[in-house]
Amino acid sequence: MTTFAIIQERKTPPDRRVVFSPEGLQNITKQFPDTSIKVETSPIRVFTDQEYKDAGFEVVDTIADSEVLLGVKEVPISALIPNKKYFFFSHTIKKQPYNRDLLRAILEKNIELYDHEVIVNEKGMRLIGFGRYAGIVGAYNGFRALGLKEGIFSLPKAESLVDKAAMEQELDKLNLPNIRIVLTGKGKVGQGAKEILDHLKIKEVTVEEYLTQTFDEPVYVNIDVLEYNKRKDGQVIDKKDFYNNPEAYESDFMRFAAVTDYYIAGHFYGDGAPYIFTREDAKSDTFNIKIVADVSCDIDGPVACTIRPSTIADPIYGYDPVTESEIDYKDPKAIVVMAVDNLPCELPKDASEGFGEMFLNHVIPAFFDGDANGILERARMTKDGKLTERYAYLQDYVDGKE
Repeated sequence: MTTFAIIQERKTPPDRRVVFSPEGLQNITKQFPDTSIKVETSPIRVFTDQEYKDAGFEVVDTIADSEVLLGVKEVPISALIPNKKYFFFSHTIKKQPYNRDLLRAILEKNIELYDHEVIVNEKGMRLIGFGRYAGIVGAYNGFRALGLKEGIFSLPKAESLVDKAAMEQELDKLNLPNIRIVLTGKGKVGQGAKEILDHLKIKEVTVEEYLTQTFDEPVYVNIDVLEYNKRKDGQVIDKKDFYNNPEAYESDFMRFAAVTDYYIAGHFYGDGAPYIFTREDAKSDTFNIKIVADVSCDIDGPVACTIRPSTIADPIYGYDPVTESEIDYKDPKAIVVMAVDNLPCELPKDASEGFGEMFLNHVIPAFFDGDANGILERARMTKDGKLTERYAYLQDYVDGKE
């Protein structure tokens, strides 16, 4: 019998999310009755220890006797328990320098690491994550920034609201100006942002309508990679060509920037892809964007005004396109930037419940069917004190050569 434990989140700043809510754990035991699950006590988790106890689960001070340990953020090296199987976001697959020692410690302690980010299907598509909630909170925060910048309404911070339903109640109070919104990305992040736009009953229009027509109501367009990029040689092929040959493309976003007030960046940015807009683009007289909610939050990357991440405590700043530097967001020259890099933390209850549903659907069954779909095999980064074959590319990173 596999024994599971929900671990306490120990990373600073504190993260109130969890892999499974109390109800989520009950759903596991309903589907797989021969399952043992413990919950490590936590003073910060969005669900209290008592809620887990009331749901029938043992809350303990130590989880050393459990086999599979489920967390969200990186586990501090000092808290790692040797010879266990861990699930968490390790932020090592891109050779992030700040987590090199963490991966080394995982290997030294003979830990099997399964990274949530690489829980994928046979085609390499991610199966679980918090992307939807990043999109939801990011779009909401962008409207909050709009209200503050223009002085037209005041939305409370997302983190002060109990859940998504409370957020929607706040949005229902808004009387939006006649603005035009462009949303890049059609994955989980983009879909989350779109939920907010649709809840507000903002009219969705086609690319052709958005670029050629005027409107007397708020509108938005949701664009995909071939609508904001084009091949340099003029050919129109398909998305697969874009992903395989990003260097053959250049941005075609400025036609949208010329007629947009509020931009929500919900795309995935791949290595080698063109920048969506550059610092020079932002200087152009035809660049009209006033508010940017950069959910993707790639620093000094494809969205030129994102020069640093912002925080839940201080979520917006101003970018002066002329000086390419940060200024007060209320300055008339400023492009207002919302670039919080841990947005789902602002809706911890909903985000945790949604994450648990995906984890139960895609991961838990693999422990009971012999990993029939290869879910665990693909996500296992380390085993027997070594990197697995799929992640052998990280060896130079571990050795300090990169």
